[in-house]
Amino acid sequence: MPKESAEGNNKATQSRPQASSNWLALQKTLGAKTTSRHDCSAERTRKRRKFEHASSSSLDVPRKLHSSSVPNQKEGSTTEQDDLRNGESLSELRRMIAGDFTLTDQQQLPGKYLALDCEMVGVGIDGTESSLARVSLVNFYGAIQLDEFVRQRERVVDYRTQFSGIRETDMLKAKPFDEVQKKVAELLKDRILVGHAVYNDLKALLLSHSRPMTRDTQFYAGKHKVVKSKYVALRNLVKQELDVVIQGGEHSSVTDARATMAIYRIHRKEWEKGNKPLPQTKKRKRVEGMAGDADDNEGKDGMEAESSTFPGGGRKGVSSGLSTIVRRGPGVSGGQKKKWWKEVLSSKGSITM
Repeated sequence: MPKESAEGNNKATQSRPQASSNWLALQKTLGAKTTSRHDCSAERTRKRRKFEHASSSSLDVPRKLHSSSVPNQKEGSTTEQDDLRNGESLSELRRMIAGDFTLTDQQQLPGKYLALDCEMVGVGIDGTESSLARVSLVNFYGAIQLDEFVRQRERVVDYRTQFSGIRETDMLKAKPFDEVQKKVAELLKDRILVGHAVYNDLKALLLSHSRPMTRDTQFYAGKHKVVKSKYVALRNLVKQELDVVIQGGEHSSVTDARATMAIYRIHRKEWEKGNKPLPQTKKRKRVEGMAGDADDNEGKDGMEAESSTFPGGGRKGVSSGLSTIVRRGPGVSGGQKKKWWKEVLSSKGSITM
């Protein structure tokens, strides 16, 4: 059987046609091209890997230097720009709210601007009525100008310590309402009052303040579209503008007043653009008119002295070459009016009773 199979295979191979020389040569060339292509692609990948490795190793040090120096400078410049807003340093304002600052003697004076804030306690039935318990005033730089506790005339039902921060022991050093009210009125005289919903504080103090001299941060924030809400809470406004959390627990009227002043300082330039100068009241006009009349009378009495002072004579600012023409109605001559009743009596005779 093996011999027969071997013979059959030999016959099959002998029966197949042999490949020509041209076909063999073509196979050789095709095989050489494919091998050369594979070799070229392999060499390219090797060269590419070597180049990438060399470039990465050569650029490692410059990249590290660039990342360590340049971004820090950019970050520093951006932080400085971000820290300044409308000419005010936000970091300094945050320290002012926290009370972490030092001031000169000049900066501790009252100045032109004062921020007001008050705290209340509960009196009456169930402590639902509010009574003034603490008053705080700070100046433009956050220096405390007044911080007094107010003595209560009624029994305090609820000290509201979780909100007001006032305790029963604080009432030991409290002062009468009239005394505190008088001090606040003296400090606010001829100064710009800054507050958040400040009409509530003035109502508690039984005081009034000129509207042109009042800067309510709640009103101005809504007017100038700083916030969407018209009646924004102070803690929300401070969180938005300064990223500082206040009133998280017990309130402090000093902290709230400083926060209100910080908000005003950020937007002061923009908010002051729309403010008009103080209007002239009738009383002031009347006083100035009386002063002007007095000046005219003095000018009439002392004409000789004024003529010697001014070359053209007359009052200051009026040329002596100008004259005033006064036209009088018919039948009127001179400065005195005619007594018509005497003419009637003389024409009709005397009347006897």
